[in-house]
Amino acid sequence: MDFLPIFLNVKDKLCLVVGGGGVARRKASLLVNAGARVKVVAPELSATFADIPDIEHVAEYFQSAHLDGAVLVIAATGDSAVNRDILQHAQARNIPVNVVDNPKLSTFIMPSVLDRSPLMVAFSTGGASPVLAKMLRSKLETHIPQGYGRLTAFAARFRDTVKAHVADPAMRRIFWETVLEGAVAEKVLASDEAGAESMLLSMLENKSVEQCGEVYLVGAGPGDPDLLTFRALRLMQKADVVVYDNLVSKPVLEMTRRDATRIFAGKKRDDHTLPQEEINELLVRLAREGKRVLRLKGGDPFIFGRGGEEIETLAENGIPFQVVPGITAASGVSAYAGIPLTHRDHAQSCIFVTGHLKDGSMDLDWEALARPNQTIVVYMGLHGLEVLCAELIGHGLPDSTPAAIVQQGTTQNQRVVSGTLATLPRIAQIEKLQAPTLIIVGGVVTLRGKLAWFAPKKIEASKEGA
Repeated sequence: MDFLPIFLNVKDKLCLVVGGGGVARRKASLLVNAGARVKVVAPELSATFADIPDIEHVAEYFQSAHLDGAVLVIAATGDSAVNRDILQHAQARNIPVNVVDNPKLSTFIMPSVLDRSPLMVAFSTGGASPVLAKMLRSKLETHIPQGYGRLTAFAARFRDTVKAHVADPAMRRIFWETVLEGAVAEKVLASDEAGAESMLLSMLENKSVEQCGEVYLVGAGPGDPDLLTFRALRLMQKADVVVYDNLVSKPVLEMTRRDATRIFAGKKRDDHTLPQEEINELLVRLAREGKRVLRLKGGDPFIFGRGGEEIETLAENGIPFQVVPGITAASGVSAYAGIPLTHRDHAQSCIFVTGHLKDGSMDLDWEALARPNQTIVVYMGLHGLEVLCAELIGHGLPDSTPAAIVQQGTTQNQRVVSGTLATLPRIAQIEKLQAPTLIIVGGVVTLRGKLAWFAPKKIEASKEGA
């Protein structure tokens, strides 16, 4: 180990930065954020210093006297002779010194920092590769969300209380593990600190761990796992049981915990593996068994996903739950297809509808849909495509209105076919499209030829109707 990793308290202590450029500015900002009194020595400061409050600027070249009272020094002048001079004077006074990008001239080095105050994580390669340290920090960013700062502060607030109630160190460790990995922590991360406090105090009073589990209603997005939110991924890795739908892609499902129990809940057209009422009851039963249940739904659970019905049942049964939005198909699939949902020249509004047929017809507000300068996005409309196009034409949209169908959008199996309201049903038959699909109607479809960027591995079919 070339350097001893430590965390130094510099609050209200004088720290010296020598240099007035962008690098010096970044180091000064970091020290200010740590509560230090910062003195910057440089003939001139770059304009980037303007947004750093409460620094002392000494408009001079470095002199030994500038070290008076300093607890550490950062040399960021870009002049090797000046930096060596700073090092010599600082070492003579036993003041730690860092020469930026030169570990051989430094008695300490500045790590790459993941700041979740009061939780801090520092990365260092001993100066060998600062870029690698930053890359590793970025990877950990996905696993330690901002809420962990609140969780750390919450734990600190109740540390003495827990110690007074749980005297045995081993039992206290188990208690804290239960808190920090369970529903109490999830409430803190969801900004419900009052609920977390109540639950923790109840656990202390009853001298027991949590008996009831929790349900995570998580939007899996339209298919590409890269579109998952950080929070979704964290809960996916935490759940004991995964209850998932047909629209959850295999790559997304594979990102759940490997040893979690998986339960397929459907649903395909006219083939519901579990009726909705049974899914609701299943979630309640699993949570009452103490399980952490991931209810994974394609797209966003609150947009044609019946997520509201599920959490309504959970609420009625007193089951803790949280909801994590996902990227809905309308925004995700249209983006990957190169079709903006709104555009100043083509559409000033956008409307989402579901295209389920009922008794051979669609019960939609056709007059509201068939308006100019509007984009219509139709979920689950492939089976009723012919009815959809005929009704829109019958209610006033020109039969030449551009329209497109995207199959398995955002995945490597994505296909896009385009035409008009008059030609699209026939094109869909020729191309033998299958669900899941998304239908987009409106002038924005014409932009696809110019804006398409996503290139899936499989050859895409594109048909233009006259």
